[in-house]
Amino acid sequence: MVVLAASIVSKHGKVLVSRQFANISRVRIEGLLAAFPKLIVGEKQHTYVEAENVRYVYQPLESLYILLVTNKQSNILEDLETLRLFSKIIPEFCPTLEEEAISSEAFELIFAIDELISMGHKENVTIAQVKQYLEMESHEEKLHKLVLQSKIDEAKDVMMRKASAIDKNKMEKLRSENMNYVPMSSNGSGRYGNGFQDVKSLGNGSSDGGLFGSLDSMVPPKPSARGSTPLSTPSNGGMKLGKGKGTKQLLESLKAEGEVILEDVQTIPAPARAINIPTEPISVSIEEKLIVTLKKDGGLENFELQGTMTLIVQDNEHAQICVQVETGPNEKVQLNTHPRIDKDRFLKEKILALKNVGASFPVGTPLAVLKWRLQSRDESLVPLNINCWPSVSRNECLVNIEYEASRAFELKNVVVSIPLPALRDAPIVNQVDGDWRYDSRKSFLEWNILLIDNSNRNGSMEFVVPTSDPSSFFPIGVKFSASKFFCNVKLVGVYDSHTGDSPRHSSDTQLVVDSYQVV
Repeated sequence: MVVLAASIVSKHGKVLVSRQFANISRVRIEGLLAAFPKLIVGEKQHTYVEAENVRYVYQPLESLYILLVTNKQSNILEDLETLRLFSKIIPEFCPTLEEEAISSEAFELIFAIDELISMGHKENVTIAQVKQYLEMESHEEKLHKLVLQSKIDEAKDVMMRKASAIDKNKMEKLRSENMNYVPMSSNGSGRYGNGFQDVKSLGNGSSDGGLFGSLDSMVPPKPSARGSTPLSTPSNGGMKLGKGKGTKQLLESLKAEGEVILEDVQTIPAPARAINIPTEPISVSIEEKLIVTLKKDGGLENFELQGTMTLIVQDNEHAQICVQVETGPNEKVQLNTHPRIDKDRFLKEKILALKNVGASFPVGTPLAVLKWRLQSRDESLVPLNINCWPSVSRNECLVNIEYEASRAFELKNVVVSIPLPALRDAPIVNQVDGDWRYDSRKSFLEWNILLIDNSNRNGSMEFVVPTSDPSSFFPIGVKFSASKFFCNVKLVGVYDSHTGDSPRHSSDTQLVVDSYQVV
């Protein structure tokens, strides 16, 4: 079939959403859509109506018409199937089939139409696949948000520095004015020469004559390095803000509750935030996500792996490319290409290229060109096993927790989060391979191992808490990352579809944890 346009039109002829596919003028398409309401006769539930050169295939949907404008040589059965899918997609985005709701979701509906129809031809996709493609994460959007947040933080820092400088200038000016204003007393009485008022109204309200304290007590103190006014320290007696015994106990108490205490009050400039912004015209990202559930008594309950290869083309000059990959012996892995990718060529040559000759990849928009999935009950695939052994006695509970890592991976930034019952004080950690931190607000004990490699494939931690129910230490959560993949999907190269040249490109690979628990 050849679809010229797909539209949503109100029954009084207003075009709410329209997507053009044919290489004809916009005025021509608008004329065809404007003529459609005049061709509808009566209230019969028509399927299509033919004009002089085109066929209108439509379906009433409450107060709207879902419309496909095709040529007369188009297959009417395929047109009806496309129309049926189109009608099912609309309720997924619009809670009510009213003009206002349709118009507010116009962009999402146009994107959905693009997934259904490509170059005027129907794509072999389902409703679930269309929703999945539209809900995919946008790396470009994440980068934009990071850059925007970095600019906001930088602007706030500049604003705070300028505000601090303005306050400092004001204080200096006020100090200078007060020094010129206050005269010196010649007789020590509460009155000053030349008719000035008693300065006790400027001091602390005492009834004795003369100046009260030093001149500095009448001038607001200078702002500190953090822009706030420091507490004045009395010369004799009173409260002193320092590092005395009481302050030390308070700081220790806050540390035990998981608070971060800054010992040095000097302002330290924050390091520049590193943002990985693509600098090459083509970027390829390969990511695998793990979803693992282990049983606390031993064994594997669930193991699922989801992998995605995402392509980002930055300019039109490099939009017509093909990607050479290597998949390796992945017998149990289900590999799926994007509907616009030539699947036969991928199966034969391991090349990811568009079906339509001369078509281009979308510019500036991430496209998941290849996905794979692995589900298994094989315990040997688990990269990190966690065993927890609570032993309850009369007054306390001794908890031993250990890990055993597979030799197939080097795991980075490993964090094991153990839930604890509500505690008054931090748990007593007798032994730990790595570091630990207690979060009193969330009541979690975090066990941190920076790197697990061949030197520390096994490790353990032992801590003591008051008597507790052994089930209160579950579920245990695990987070880590790795540079090696389960599935041998690799990027071999990127080539221009016409010249065969290899343009500049960058690649990023990582294995991350989506959900990893011991329950």
